[in-house]
Amino acid sequence: MPENTGRTPRKSAGRGSYAVGDARRQKILDTAVDHFGQWGFHASSLARIANDCGITQGGLLHHFRSKEDLLLSVLAQSEQHDVERLFSVDPESYEAYLDTLVALIEENTRRPGIVRMFNVLVGESGNVGHPAHAYFKERYARVLRHTVDLLEQAVRRGELRPDTDCPAVAREHLAVMDGLQIQWALDPSSMDMPARVGAYLRRQYAAIAAPKG
Repeated sequence: MPENTGRTPRKSAGRGSYAVGDARRQKILDTAVDHFGQWGFHASSLARIANDCGITQGGLLHHFRSKEDLLLSVLAQSEQHDVERLFSVDPESYEAYLDTLVALIEENTRRPGIVRMFNVLVGESGNVGHPAHAYFKERYARVLRHTVDLLEQAVRRGELRPDTDCPAVAREHLAVMDGLQIQWALDPSSMDMPARVGAYLRRQYAAIAAPKG
């Protein structure tokens, strides 16, 4: 039997180093959210992000190959959060989906950096040369398609009126949500965003709900 020297096993040390690396990667992502939310993509600097993380730019580039890679990683992390909250389980009804949506918006009020970043980057990415242009174009198409699918299912179930213009309702739904989000990001004290969005979605739902009985 090998002598016990009291040293930490190499395997445990490896796990510890992985944990440190994961924590550093997460700190870089969180810091990048703040920088992209304040200055956008082009005016943000890898050197400043690294400095705020307490590492060198070379250390940052050990985790992310470039500023574009960091941006897309930040967006992927945010997307994963929303997917888990909204798309992981099929809702019982369109009305139930709206309740889940308002709950996510309530959660986002506790993540103001994400909201600010989203608004800034959406505006910037209208330029086809922006590294997030394809991401946001595909994201809006995907969310719109998902919302239309849910509306059409609700029409087939008899939950919504048969003459519901599902694509138009879905586009209006997304436009109002984004507009209220921008207003809230500019001045969070100006409104109760979940309440405003919830009130709008209830009015929209009442207008397209199938008559009872």
